[in-house]
Amino acid sequence: MTATQQAWLTLSPPAGEVAIWHPQGDWVVSHAVMIDRFLADFRKRQTQAAAIQIDMSHINALDTAGAMLLWHLYDDLNAQGIKADFINMPEACTALFSAVGVVRDKPMPEAEHLNPFYARLITLGKATLNVAEDTLAFLSFLGLVTLTLWRSTIQPWRLRMTSIFFHMEETGLKALPIVGLLSFLIGVVISYQAADQLRQFGADVYVIDLLAISVLREIGVLMTAIIIAGRSGSAFTAQLGTMQVNQEIDALRTLGLEPAELLVTPRVIAMVFTLPMLTMYANMMALLGGAVMVWVQLGISFGPFLIEMREAVGLWTLWVGLIKAPVFAFVIAVVGCYQGFRVTGSAESVGQLTTRSVVHGIFLVILLDAAFSILFAWLKI
Repeated sequence: MTATQQAWLTLSPPAGEVAIWHPQGDWVVSHAVMIDRFLADFRKRQTQAAAIQIDMSHINALDTAGAMLLWHLYDDLNAQGIKADFINMPEACTALFSAVGVVRDKPMPEAEHLNPFYARLITLGKATLNVAEDTLAFLSFLGLVTLTLWRSTIQPWRLRMTSIFFHMEETGLKALPIVGLLSFLIGVVISYQAADQLRQFGADVYVIDLLAISVLREIGVLMTAIIIAGRSGSAFTAQLGTMQVNQEIDALRTLGLEPAELLVTPRVIAMVFTLPMLTMYANMMALLGGAVMVWVQLGISFGPFLIEMREAVGLWTLWVGLIKAPVFAFVIAVVGCYQGFRVTGSAESVGQLTTRSVVHGIFLVILLDAAFSILFAWLKI
């Protein structure tokens, strides 16, 4: 009875209580579905034989899938009380068939049942070890970048100025629209909320003080750093990750070029130079947005606004925000490049590590901002 033209099973008339089944053709994975179907049909048939011999001499080709199907047939016959046996096994198939039989006889491992508390403790321990390993790897990369930057400082001819200016354009000039728009809106929101509350106490004029100090000291640089971490930090990871997937970074090493010097240094230097300038731009746009809202809501024109702001803001108020910008820029660029170098050979890895780059970059920026706040409070600045 033929099921396919490549693999089939025939029956010989029973010799007494013994019937002989003849598998024939190519019992390989490409025919496994059809073979399984007609084996299921054979299992349903009633047979008067007390034993069945499966003659393997007519099999032309056999792989793991075909061997497993024959072993399943063997097990089903024995489960029905019919003694089954394989005869005339070709020498070429003996080793594979025996190996599949050994694997088939191994019992399935029982699922390990852990106390829920221990299971969560194990998960926490693994997560802690992963964080520790990731931190050590990041510190190692940070050291490599620092040494590369120091070498470029004492040997300035190693700097690739074209690459630096290109990344300054990408991270700075092209970021002006989004940074300006968001900063303007943040200034509007701060002024509106502050005016709505302070007006109840007749302290309308202090809206300008609150706006200027909060923007110049904290919000301007912090929001700019967060925007750049989401925009340029993720771009660094995606760019280097794609190069890693395409084995371009391995090709650079093969050519004797240092990837940290060629790919990381220009990005870090460009970010360190552009973020302070973006911060100044963000400060001006936020103050402009606040001035517009103060004029609309409180009727204070731009002249009195500037006079009151000048009295409320000292030089250090501006510098406190600008001092943070290069540090934030360095961290964002290093985190973005580090995650890019960690990408493995898949597009999914690029997406995962790009997301991680943004999350880690923003987390470190906020952590550093808190540290700066404590430091400036201790220095009474």
